[in-house]
Amino acid sequence: MPQIKLLNIVGARPQIIKASAISRAIRKHFSKNIAEILVHTGQHYDKEMSDVFFEELEIHKPDFNLGVGSARHGRQTSMMITGLEEVLLKEKPDCVLLYGDTNSTLAGALASSKLHFPIIHIEAGLRSFNKTMPEELNRIMSDHSSTLLFAPTNAAFKNLMSEGFRPENSPPYTIDNPKIYLTGDIMYDNTLFFAGLAEKKKASFLEHLSLQRDNYILVTIHRDTNTDDTVRLKEILVTLKKLAEENDIILVMPLHPRTIISLKTKLPVLYDVLSTCKHIKIIPPVSFLEMILLEKNCRMIVTDSGGVQKESHFFKKPCIVLRKETEWVELVNNGTAKLVDADPVRISEEFLKLMDLHSVLEYPGFYGDGKTAEFILKEILFMFEKV
Repeated sequence: MPQIKLLNIVGARPQIIKASAISRAIRKHFSKNIAEILVHTGQHYDKEMSDVFFEELEIHKPDFNLGVGSARHGRQTSMMITGLEEVLLKEKPDCVLLYGDTNSTLAGALASSKLHFPIIHIEAGLRSFNKTMPEELNRIMSDHSSTLLFAPTNAAFKNLMSEGFRPENSPPYTIDNPKIYLTGDIMYDNTLFFAGLAEKKKASFLEHLSLQRDNYILVTIHRDTNTDDTVRLKEILVTLKKLAEENDIILVMPLHPRTIISLKTKLPVLYDVLSTCKHIKIIPPVSFLEMILLEKNCRMIVTDSGGVQKESHFFKKPCIVLRKETEWVELVNNGTAKLVDADPVRISEEFLKLMDLHSVLEYPGFYGDGKTAEFILKEILFMFEKV
């Protein structure tokens, strides 16, 4: 069959990392059949996204960078749609690949569907069932604009079915006759690859921080619901400080710039207390490989990040989730992730339980076999064979 042209749309560093699993699989197994074009919308400016970032992670550099930058949701999304339309009309891809739930995902879905380019949505079907979250609206609208939908978990696959998607659909697949798949998660592919790369390239990182394996807790806080609400932020951090002191364990906090700004401007006394506490290490944001090492070698993770929740499972680490809900419900049902919101009592209870149970918890293979990217690309090729 002739080579197909695949347009890969990303908007932030985490999405570029997700896309790298597809890029590696194309280079290793499908280079004769698939030509990839990587478009970065520039949704999030990231000073670390230099040439070094791409070289260190062995990632394909974007062919287009729209340089949209930060703005309100409507303005940002409209600028991305305009830029993506120009790229789509110039490149005329056979299909468009989207990831997750950012404004870049939504813009890609709207621009591509209105120009009638088939959409492939990776991480389809994830739902928090909280439509006040912009990400929830982005997920739903992107799913319902797609031709092929790859659900990373059984729960996500069932969500798609409950919204009217039919697994029994037969080719040819279109936006009106979409195909849904249960695939596993490409971030598990990435974790297997990058864990080895991290050990090779960042071997001295933990030693530099004076950290010992299984003897620290990794804490990440970045969601505006936590960082911008000083009552929530204070309760979380005061509770965690007390737990660290009482249990004589180190908290490592690579804090998001938004979190640091909120602490310094709204809670300066607390920031000083945390900065001088011998049980707390506040460090600058870390690189992806450094984060992998911190996750792989910690005893437990406390986070409000969706991606870090999954990675806690990949590395068999219990996880306390500082949110009211999660898209990764299978982790909560499994008992290895605990939803605590910002409640000091629940944070304390689950922290103590997981500290005791961390060595006996089990981590089933919810996220596939580490070859999800290959499966996705095979199915994309299969769709074009049937056209």
